[in-house]
Amino acid sequence: MDIRPFIDSTYLKTASQAALDEIQNRTVVETFVREAVEERFKLIMIRPEMVALAKKIISEAESNVQIGTVIDFPEGQSGIEEKLREARQAIADGADELDFVCNYQAFKNGQIDLVKEEILIGTQLALEHNKIIKWIIEVAALTDRQIIQLSALIKNVVLSHFKEADYAAVFVKSSTGFYQTKNNEPNGATIPSIIMMLENASPLSVKAAGGVRSYEDAVEMIKLGVKRIGTSAAKAIVKGEKNQKEY
Repeated sequence: MDIRPFIDSTYLKTASQAALDEIQNRTVVETFVREAVEERFKLIMIRPEMVALAKKIISEAESNVQIGTVIDFPEGQSGIEEKLREARQAIADGADELDFVCNYQAFKNGQIDLVKEEILIGTQLALEHNKIIKWIIEVAALTDRQIIQLSALIKNVVLSHFKEADYAAVFVKSSTGFYQTKNNEPNGATIPSIIMMLENASPLSVKAAGGVRSYEDAVEMIKLGVKRIGTSAAKAIVKGEKNQKEY
């Protein structure tokens, strides 16, 4: 199976997180973008401040690789206006897809109306600009029941306010890859969490982010029904090598 069309090649570290200076980190991003072009991946997923750089490289290469970025990453606890500000700038810089971190802490605290509002307004913005939007729910921070409930909440907001033709542009995504778990537990997608998302987000699509460490893992996720896979070791996974990275 050719898994390249499912792959979102991902690099989301800041310079300090990567223990690099800003110039070195920019070089890493350039390498990831050029690799995505060469390998014909679906998309390169980078931080908002790198979108314009990626757009330039991809345009010069006359490539069809799409550009995705993250919004309110990785905590997701900013207000909706800050989320929208960041998203509008990313769109202006050339982003094709927007991966919003859902305010899962507000959800856990019972602030359901707040979460519904950000999903509605954020999705409206993306669809108005013909962008794909993915809502990151951070499965490692949630109980099984909460994964089910939040996946269903996102689905219900979309189904209640948008046309059926819009559903394909809205995803529920498992993880940021940056959540700190206890006892070295998984902080990304797992088979059980993805099954719960698929069952409760449908007809919306699901993206498995983090935790996919091999070609075999990727194929298993695709067979389950995921439409996208986020990984920082895309080239290695496609070539059948084992991913030793955390995302």
